[in-house]
Amino acid sequence: MKIISWSGLRNKDFGSTKMLLLGALFFTLSCQPTDNGEKPEDNRFTVSVLTEPDALDEPMAFTFLNNQEMLIVERKGGVKHLNVETNALEEVGNLAVNIIYTNKEGQSRPAEEGLIGVTAHPDFATNNWVYLMYAHPDEPKHVVSRFEFKNGFLYPDSEIIMLEYPVQREECCHTGGGMVWEDQGNLFITTGNNTVNPPTGTSNLDERPGMENRDDQRTAGNTNDLRGKILRIHPEDDGSYSIPEGNLFPVGTEGTRPEIYTMGHRNPWRVSWDSETGYIYWGEVGPDASEDSERGPRGYDEFNQAKGPGFFGWPYFIGDNFAYVDYDHVNEVLGEPFDPMNVVNTSVNNTGLEKLPEPQPAMLYYPYANSEEFPLMGSAGRSATGGPVFRKADFPESDKRFPSYYEGKWLIVEFMRGWIVAITMDENGDYVSMEPFLPNEKFISAIDMSFSPDGDLYVLEYGSAWFQGNDNALVKRVRFNGGNREPVVVAISDKKAGAVPFNVQLSSEGTLDYDGDDLDYSWNIKSDNGYNETISGANPSITLTEPGRYTATLSVTDEAENTNQITLDLFAGNEPPVVDIDISRGNTSFFFADSEIEYSIKVSDKEDGSTADGSIPKEEVAVNFDYAPEGFDIIEVSQNRVVSDEWIEFSRGKTLIAESDCYSCHKIDEGSIGPSYSQVANRYENDSEGQSMLAAKIVNGGVGVWGEHAMSAHPDISMEDAQQMVDYIMGINDQLMQPEEMELSGAYTTRVPASQNGNGGYILRAAYQDKGAAGLPGLSSEKIIALRNPVLLPENAEMESGTEFLTTPREAYYLNVHDGYVGYRQLDLDGIEKVTIIAEAPERYAGVGGVIEVHLDSPDGPLVGATEKIGVSNIDLRAETQRLVEEWEANGSKGPIPNFRTVRELLRPSFDVEITGVEGVHDVYFVGKNPEAQPSQKLLQINEFRFIQKK
Repeated sequence: MKIISWSGLRNKDFGSTKMLLLGALFFTLSCQPTDNGEKPEDNRFTVSVLTEPDALDEPMAFTFLNNQEMLIVERKGGVKHLNVETNALEEVGNLAVNIIYTNKEGQSRPAEEGLIGVTAHPDFATNNWVYLMYAHPDEPKHVVSRFEFKNGFLYPDSEIIMLEYPVQREECCHTGGGMVWEDQGNLFITTGNNTVNPPTGTSNLDERPGMENRDDQRTAGNTNDLRGKILRIHPEDDGSYSIPEGNLFPVGTEGTRPEIYTMGHRNPWRVSWDSETGYIYWGEVGPDASEDSERGPRGYDEFNQAKGPGFFGWPYFIGDNFAYVDYDHVNEVLGEPFDPMNVVNTSVNNTGLEKLPEPQPAMLYYPYANSEEFPLMGSAGRSATGGPVFRKADFPESDKRFPSYYEGKWLIVEFMRGWIVAITMDENGDYVSMEPFLPNEKFISAIDMSFSPDGDLYVLEYGSAWFQGNDNALVKRVRFNGGNREPVVVAISDKKAGAVPFNVQLSSEGTLDYDGDDLDYSWNIKSDNGYNETISGANPSITLTEPGRYTATLSVTDEAENTNQITLDLFAGNEPPVVDIDISRGNTSFFFADSEIEYSIKVSDKEDGSTADGSIPKEEVAVNFDYAPEGFDIIEVSQNRVVSDEWIEFSRGKTLIAESDCYSCHKIDEGSIGPSYSQVANRYENDSEGQSMLAAKIVNGGVGVWGEHAMSAHPDISMEDAQQMVDYIMGINDQLMQPEEMELSGAYTTRVPASQNGNGGYILRAAYQDKGAAGLPGLSSEKIIALRNPVLLPENAEMESGTEFLTTPREAYYLNVHDGYVGYRQLDLDGIEKVTIIAEAPERYAGVGGVIEVHLDSPDGPLVGATEKIGVSNIDLRAETQRLVEEWEANGSKGPIPNFRTVRELLRPSFDVEITGVEGVHDVYFVGKNPEAQPSQKLLQINEFRFIQKK
């Protein structure tokens, strides 16, 4: 709110002064939304990237020194200072740290060690103290040291080692590194278990001689060891620390370490403290097993809460105290599941108490697959990071402080899955519910997250690949705007380039203001040739008479004087080329395998000439007609019209890899936490069994081929998709694949490659880059015709109404209302004989059935056909599956064994709609009809539309 000073007002007319004051107060109050506890709109949050690509090298954690200054630590020892208002980033220190494991055989590899944690003292403003947690460069130990940071520099000679504990650095993994203060000046510190990941992906309980690094009972389950713990200490002014009251073991308890607050952790990551309750919260990374086994439960990651000191189960329990089985590695004999009411550590590697406290179950836990208990967690690779609990009282009152809707909610972020989720708890701190936070944003590889002192939320993203710098290692800020929001600006032009005089129509269409303010528009157009003009108006036109590159900046200002702007480039003096592909015979919308199309390609350029007169030779025109595998979005390519040959590299496998978490551990030609794809291709080039093993490993996970790091399981990926991912990897090193040389006119047969399933489409593309003019660089133009697969899925429809798409427990698309529809834009119906519609009215979902009509150009446009009445279906899947399994066995067990899913696909009813005689390009709508359907009833489940070509 504005502060209006009485002394700033003239004292000659009290009445008018009073009115002025009331008017100003009314204006400022009316701009403030009432914080009534309701959920704010997502558009009140702005996500900003504060750092440039490649500016950070393996960032691990951050701390705020004040409202503006942040320190970021990097694994290899770098300390960087970021001003979050100016975005200025600079290195201010570098520690010598260990980043290598060397095993008993002398083999070395990158380590989950280095500079792993940082926090500023609560009184940093007066004492300049920061605490760094790192792996000592020479001795096998982790230390927490105090340093002075002042005058923009970390003073290495000021180091005082406050706390240290021995570690093994022969084998991977887990270091912790989270630190947070509570209000009494006590410091919480997370430490990892420092134990090998077992190949089975379960708990590690190996007590054999020489295998101590594979026994979590020596660390996480050991009351006399600081690893696998959350510590709580009180740093003293002389650089030492004392033990506060209230830890798990009182000072002097034999066989214990008094620093321990909680124990039984595998890899606790970022820890947060709730200023109101005193509870602590953290993310904890679990083991890799994708399925339950005789050794114990599958792996779960956890988001945990401690209301006080306690034991959190590892290595004996995970999740909701799911018990592992005691296993004798010497004799390979399974014992009994561990008893949560009587936990005893009898390992030969245990130096602490045998009798352990009763384990606390995880607050939230989730496997690789979808979680029944917490379905919002999704499925994929997993790596629980953590996050803060929001309390309004922690931050000064301002428009950017998060609203009271988030009071007491725990905001958690997931490294692999890229989401932030808000957890609601009751007055006792117990879990109630969860909901997505900014679900349209992605926070990939988030390794740390917390609020700044003034109330912005910051996310530190490590980047895609382990053990190397990444160009997507970033600092992001999430800022709430509780007041008047700045406009969202869009600037476009009807042409980007042209010969002089260059006439351009500028447009601000799409610009909006969420507060409904009147907007002022100002365009500044300037060039290095000396041109500099400012024009008012939302959609002005300009004429540029001098050649050159111009920038047009649109600035939009609202009633509260908030301004936002955007810039676009214009090129005067060079007319872009015109490229066209004409199909004289063949369908222009659909790809039909082994069909012939006749085409001609024409290119003309005002400065260069044309293909027609021979001044542009065919060798200078890029022509690519290629099959696009299933999963490649050819419609998006054609609409975006990006001049690039990169699309030719795409395959279904590449798309699947890009959409999964694979790039977190692998790069194309560089080593990361796992081997490069090039290395994998070399190793399994002619090994079909090895390639099948790789596909299975993608789905089920595994460890041991390339090192101790486990590959995450991906149970949501089918074996067929996994095999396509492997096929893509195997082709990475193939230098023989070149685009087929094409003529500028002729006939072309659209064939499906032998390795593909035919469910893809075809892309016809021609492109030309001119030679430039008037000192300007060459301009590129292209024409793309995207031939879709003739099987269209309803979830990919471009228009829809009265529909619902569900993904749990399986994908299903419903028409829910009478006159509901799905539609597709601009389909060429020449040569199309009929549309086969796969649809049903499942009784189990209370479907009531109906008719599907086919309309052109609008939902109530010309009717060209309709299905018969689609009635309620009740397929006995169990009986049909049993019947088909018996047939399969009787026929010699050839092919895949039928199951519920394949039988359901086989038995889905289909309905033909004849559309012979319909020609031309039209929008096509499929409209559901059943006027007797009630509002709460589903009409139909639609599976696909198949466009059938005349023979």
